[in-house]
Order: sequence, then structure tokens, then C-alpha cells
Amino acid sequence: MTIQCISPIDASVYATRETLSRPDADAAVARAKSAQIAWAARPLADRIALVQAGVAAVGAMNDEIVSELAWQMGRPVRYGGEFGGFNERATYMADIAETALADIVVEDSNAFRRVIKRVPHGVVLVVAPWNYPYMTAINTVAPALIAGNAVLLKHASQTPLVGERMVAAFQSAGVPKDVFQNVFLDHQTTSELIADRVFGFVNFTGSVSGGKAMERAAAGTFTGIGLELGGKDPGYVMDDANLDAAVDTLIDGAMFNSGQCCCGIERIYVHESLFDAFVEKAVVIVNSYKLGNPLHAETTLGPMAHARFAQEVRAQTAQAIAAGATAQIDPAHFPEDGGAYLMPQILTGVTHDMRVMRDESFGPVVGIMSVKTDAEAIRLMNDSDFGLTASLWTQDAKRAEDIADQIETGTVFMNRADYLDPALCWTGCKDTGRGGGLSVIGYHNLTRPKSYHLKKA
Repeated sequence: MTIQCISPIDASVYATRETLSRPDADAAVARAKSAQIAWAARPLADRIALVQAGVAAVGAMNDEIVSELAWQMGRPVRYGGEFGGFNERATYMADIAETALADIVVEDSNAFRRVIKRVPHGVVLVVAPWNYPYMTAINTVAPALIAGNAVLLKHASQTPLVGERMVAAFQSAGVPKDVFQNVFLDHQTTSELIADRVFGFVNFTGSVSGGKAMERAAAGTFTGIGLELGGKDPGYVMDDANLDAAVDTLIDGAMFNSGQCCCGIERIYVHESLFDAFVEKAVVIVNSYKLGNPLHAETTLGPMAHARFAQEVRAQTAQAIAAGATAQIDPAHFPEDGGAYLMPQILTGVTHDMRVMRDESFGPVVGIMSVKTDAEAIRLMNDSDFGLTASLWTQDAKRAEDIADQIETGTVFMNRADYLDPALCWTGCKDTGRGGGLSVIGYHNLTRPKSYHLKKA
């Protein structure tokens, strides 16, 4: 079987790769299992140094990577790729590794040594998405390798060059080739491998349907699974908010990367006293965007990664308008071809009866609603099947934290949005998934506790 990357720039076939047969996949796993034993036996400092060298090697490729990303998933070259976040996350996880993985010594006396160690799972499968293909992958790859696991990286078919780039970079820096492997697998082979319990841990970032498939495959195997799935992240602008900052950040959070961000803002609730001014400022910002070829320096909004993704956003938008929503952005500002190039849109007059306010859009559209009270905003923010992040805008930190305590999400921001802090656990609830990446908790998920009860006499 082959996978193809259809470029959103011109709908051409940008890359084609053959998937592994089941015997070849089994062989890759066997090599990883064998190599992992020696890798885990290396001093932690050596593993950290090699991972950091691999990260630096990816950085050295950045000029080539930026244009490759534009061709594979449509992000404009003006934004310079992902190395800043990629490096920040890997560096933080390297910095905390010694502490996060340290033994917990309960007793070390003449009579007993009692200690809890964190040991690697063995072989970790990382299934990474196309929207931030380097940053999402490194969230797990770096700590998994540092903790002593071997890693098989299966990247999305839309970004097949990313896994190849990462593995080539890490291997050039000295990470053994069987310790970190790039694999092309079809869905059936992936499911069979998981069902046969060949992996110690599986981390998947992608759709809800994909996450359900992972859980079905793992049923009864007791394989650990980390899932970061869909989102419908809300922003709430309170009556005392810094309006300009709120508009700038929330609209950027809704539209950047053509709205294709895991924690992008997909719905906004604004106190009635600021609603009209918020919408007016938001429209001005969106009308300033330049939709076009992501290879052109002046382009600020590129195509969506695939025409079918754009069609879903068009459908949600059209259904909302037919049900009474008002489109604030004039299509005349953004001529498009009906394919992957999709104009940005702001909708008012929306309700939670509309799909655009309930289903994941993952595109450059956002609905804005007026609210009267914090209680109303909390109810609306929680009226979702998803729970990744929420963004609160106020000058009152206690008010924000009190509201945050009542919101069903993995992360709550105050006066910022759409950012992943590697020191904090990246996690979600409801249909967004389970588990946690990055931070010390990320290391806990990529290892298992092992207790030693040693009687000396």
C-alpha cells in the first residue's frame, strides 16, 4: 500500500511512500526492542546529550523544513517553521529529566534499601499529526528517548517528510538507528500491532475517531495509551478585560495556521458591554489578512492542509448562516477557488444549536456570542464534548481562577491563549482524550514505577 501527500498549494502529489508490510513492521519492532536494552543502560546524561544533539540537527535543517511544511500542510513560509517551540519543549524536558526520573528513596539503612525507580516501557509508538508536525512529535519523542525507551514514529500521511527528517537528524547526532525509527504504517497494520501488544506505550494525537480506533485496538492488552484528540476551545472576555489585547490574541488564536491548531480558539464569549467593540476590532484584523500561496512572503493565511478539511468548515459556516448567523467578513475580500484555500470568517448571531459552535471546525472560522454574566459564560464554555483549553480575559486573577475551577478543560489561560507551556502538563478531558504530555507528568506517563524492597540482613 502507498500513502500520498497531496499538496494544498496546487493539489499536486508532493510525496509518495510505501507502507510497511506486517512482517517488515514486526522486524522494525524487534530491532527496536533489542536496541532499547542497551539504550536504557546508557547513563542518563548520555541520552540527554544525544537527544539535544538531535534537536540541534533538526534546527540545522530548518531552511529546508520551512518550505517543505508549506508544500505538505500549507503554513506560510513567513512564519519560519516550528523550531522555536520544538527546541523549547525538548530543552525543558532535557533540563528536568534528572529530577523527574530520580529514584524515590524510602529507606537506605543497614537493614533495608527501599526505593521506587522509574523504568522505561520499552518501545513507544508515537502517532503524530500534520498540523504542527514537529512540535507535536517532539512532545513525546524527546522525553521517551531520554527516559530510555526506543521510539517508532508514525507520522500523518499529510506530512510524511517530517518523520524522515527527524529520524535522519537524530541518527546523524548519534542516536542509534534502531532506537529511533520512522515507520510508514497503514491503519490496519497499526491496529494489529497494538492489539498484539508489541508496544509498551502508544501516544496518539489526532481525531476523536482515530483515538477510538486506538482504544479498540488496545482493548484487553493493558497497553498504556495517551490521547490528545479534538478541541472546541473557548475564549471568554469579561467586562474588565483589556479589549485590544483580548481581540488581538483571540483572533490570532482562531485564525493562525488557518485555524488548524489543537488549542486554537473556536468560540468566543464576550460580555455584552464589550461585544460590539470586540466584533468591530476583530473584523478589522481579519480583513487585513492576505490569503494566498504559502510560499509567498506576503501571505499571512495559507490554504488548509487538504480540500476536504476546508469543505467541512464551509459546510459548518453555510449551515450556521442558513440558521440565522451573520457573516461579518465579506467574501469579496478573499477570493477563493472552493478547494483548500479557504477565506477566514467571523460569525455573530450564533447559538449552540449550530454545528459551528459544537463540532470541531479546525479551520479559520470563529463564532462570537454576547453574554451577561460569568455563570452564563461558564455554562456555555462547558456545553461542549471537548475539553482542551479555555482562555479567560480579565484584570482579576482571583476571578479568573474561580472561574477556571468550574471549567471542564485540561488547561486554563488568563490573558493569553494558544500556547503550550512545557512546564505544565498538556492534557484534556471528555472527547479531547486522556493522559498528559510534557512536564514531570509526561515522564511519569512514559515510564512505569518499579519498587525495590531489599533486605540487607
